[in-house]
This record gives sequence, structure tokens and C-alpha cells, in this order.
Amino acid sequence: MTVGLNLNDKKAVVAEVSAQIAEAQTIVLAEYRGIQVGDMTQLRAAARENGVYMRVLKNTLARRAVEGTAFADLASEMTGPLVYSISKDAVAAAKVVQDFAKRNDALVIRGGSYAGKTLDKAGVVALASIPSREVLLSQLMGVMLAPVSGFARGLAALATKKEAEAA
Repeated sequence: MTVGLNLNDKKAVVAEVSAQIAEAQTIVLAEYRGIQVGDMTQLRAAARENGVYMRVLKNTLARRAVEGTAFADLASEMTGPLVYSISKDAVAAAKVVQDFAKRNDALVIRGGSYAGKTLDKAGVVALASIPSREVLLSQLMGVMLAPVSGFARGLAALATKKEAEAA
């Protein structure tokens, strides 16, 4: 026999999840029916490594936590056995869940929300395909350095040409 949470425990859970949601950009909902305990442990470890808050919640408590937030539209999707992935990083939650779902068919992405917009499974997968912030910054730096590098190579070629003419 399992003992349910008492009122104070429920309030504590809602407060904890609400605090995470207050700082979040993305929430991803995934059905975890049929996942082995060891696999779920791996998923949670991947979430921790990527700064994603992941929790299995009673849907009624999750609905209370999103009430009055940009994620309130997700309440209608909160049915069945769900694991909630919440991240401050725009793509981290989607990426962790999508990467795991590729390897484990038992995890089924149900939807999510990013920046106040409700996403279906395809939307979550598309969000997961966006490169991470670090990758985007390195790409931007490469683009910014390209003209400088080209100018330096041009100057070096000009100097070599002048030296060859002088000799």
C-alpha cells in the first residue's frame, strides 16, 4: 500500500516546481510508460548534466505549478504518466528528451512549450535540433573573424608580392 502526499508535501512540491518554472524557457512533456528503472536513471543523469530539472509529477500538481504562467496552455496536455523536463536554456530540455527518445522507444514525447508557445511532438523535435548556445556562439565568432583573417592574408600576400618585385 502506498501513502499519498499530505497537503503540506503537495504544497512543497508545487512550490519547488513553480520556482523552476519561473526561471524556465522550455518545458517538455514525455510519457514514460514501460521504461525500465535503469533507463530512467540514465535519462535523469543526462538531464542533470545538461542543467535540466526533470521530475515525475502528479498531473494535478503540475497543473497548479503552471497556473498563471506562460506555460499555462500546457495544462490540457497533462494527462497520463508524464515526466516533466524544465530548463532555463531554450533547447536543453528538448535536446535531452529527444536524444533519449531516439535510443528508447518507450519514451514518447507528448509536447512542450517554449517562450509561451505550445509545441507538439514535431515542434519539440525541431527545437531539439537547434544547436546549443555554445555552438552558436562559436559559429558567430567564426563569422566575425573571417573578414579579419581575410584582410591579414591579403596584407601578407601584398607584402610577399612587393618583396618579389623589389628583388
